[in-house]
Amino acid sequence: MPKPSAAARRAHFAESVTRETGIDDAMIERLIRAFYADVRADPMLSPIFAAVVENWEPHLAQMFAFWSSVMLMSGLYHGQPMQKHFPLPIGGAHFDRWLELFERVARRECPPAAADAFIERANAIGQSLELGIAAQRRQLLALGERLAVPA
Repeated sequence: MPKPSAAARRAHFAESVTRETGIDDAMIERLIRAFYADVRADPMLSPIFAAVVENWEPHLAQMFAFWSSVMLMSGLYHGQPMQKHFPLPIGGAHFDRWLELFERVARRECPPAAADAFIERANAIGQSLELGIAAQRRQLLALGERLAVPA
């Protein structure tokens, strides 16, 4: 019996996620549009994004692809998120706020199982980004220590 192709395995995974949580590309787009609307209105995060995002539609399209790849293993995203975040003047408080907004929007826009899945992944992504940026800045974070905003 031949082994299923990578595309077939991804499709099977996406079908199971959609069946169990309701997550599909349409939900991802609704969530991401609502989330970034809140980000653009947020006093802490808005200035960070305003400094680097000139045209929101390409950024949103990239975020749809990113979250589709994360949640549905679609393979649509082909970027380097860690490198894009290295130069940003952000610290632990920015990650906390990002996650707070993301959770609020996910709970507002998605059914509970989907919100839980999105939030779980967002927390893992946030932690990974924070640790990666800290390493890039040569900051070794101890357990419970947070990334400092660069001077």
